[in-house]
Amino acid sequence: MIDKQHIINRFISYVTIDTQSNPDSDTTPSTEKQWHLANKLVDELIAIGMQDVSIDDNAYIMATLPSNVTHNVPTIGFISHFDTSPDFSGTNVKPQIIEKYNGKDIVLNAAENIVLSPDYFEDLHLYKGQTLITTDGTTLLGADDKAGICEIMTAMEYLINHPEIKHGTIKVGFTPDEEIGRGAHKFDVKKFGADYAYTMDGSQIGELEYENFNAAGAKVRIKGVSVHPGYAKGKMVNSIYIATEFIHSLPRLETPEHTEEYQGFFHLHTIKGDVEETELQYIIRDHDKGHFEARKDMMLKLTDELNSQYEDDVVSIEIKDQYYNMKEKVEPVMHIVDIAEEAMKQSGIKPLIKAIRGGTDGSQLSFMGLPCPNIFAGGHNFHGRYEYVPVESMIKATEVICKIAELTALKK
Repeated sequence: MIDKQHIINRFISYVTIDTQSNPDSDTTPSTEKQWHLANKLVDELIAIGMQDVSIDDNAYIMATLPSNVTHNVPTIGFISHFDTSPDFSGTNVKPQIIEKYNGKDIVLNAAENIVLSPDYFEDLHLYKGQTLITTDGTTLLGADDKAGICEIMTAMEYLINHPEIKHGTIKVGFTPDEEIGRGAHKFDVKKFGADYAYTMDGSQIGELEYENFNAAGAKVRIKGVSVHPGYAKGKMVNSIYIATEFIHSLPRLETPEHTEEYQGFFHLHTIKGDVEETELQYIIRDHDKGHFEARKDMMLKLTDELNSQYEDDVVSIEIKDQYYNMKEKVEPVMHIVDIAEEAMKQSGIKPLIKAIRGGTDGSQLSFMGLPCPNIFAGGHNFHGRYEYVPVESMIKATEVICKIAELTALKK
């Protein structure tokens, strides 16, 4: 059995260290403070008895649990990231432990009237009677993805202390900067040496995912001409108005707040500008590769159409692909998904196989030669003040890791 208090203590020791990443930095890791947890994890891996523990100049951590069987077994890996999102503060995290959750509103912060309510966050109903770890309402929690790290670390420690559980060679990897899309950029797949791996980076208990969005980022720049408004007739070109035309020319209902499941979207997440210049930043998402390409083409054609309405080319666009749907790389080795599904069933968990409306390190790693489905880590409401994680979900995720290792080592 996984010790409940032990996993709570470990998780809290991670989330109270600020590891927020920074998309405006060009270093790896993108923030110096990520090193604080990275170095702690290295020390902890050594302390629990892992072998070949290493950390490189970019804070990528790797370690090995040697096989304890004599027959040939695929080398598997488990991967999580230690940075937290730049979307919300990760400084001075003060976790709150709610024992035997009663199914009612949780007051996170009485002074600021911040309440975590099942009336709004309906998933809370799943965890009545369980132990929840929440924020104090002023920061995120960091379960994304320190819960995953906690589960991997606890599973490795458990397997080391219980050699009667047979397993092949297991690789562990902890990465920086996943939240800003760079978690796999400098991951050395060859050094890692696994045949396949699993990211522990999902949400609700039971989640098992091997499909994700195809993703791109688009930067649109609109040039205007600023003239004194009293003498502007026939001379002023207001870039803000042209930006508005661009925005309203895209399908209004194909945005995150109007889509779900396999529906793709355009998401305008940043706008800044004045009369003379306006910049729009979009993300483009779609599970279907053909639809994904069509979305990019739509933005390019819209740019051309707007430019044809003006004497000069006032609109320019730069589109960069970010990652692709891992389904293409996982389907040829679907047995790795089957093993995870069976591990959940044997751990008393109903598998929830669905597509990720986002991306993980695993999506990029799959295209780097390391097929890498995603498994639940247990947290909810990531990237904000209402984030929480049920301790029982972390315990179950730890059990699933151990069970995957055990099932992989069975003689065929």
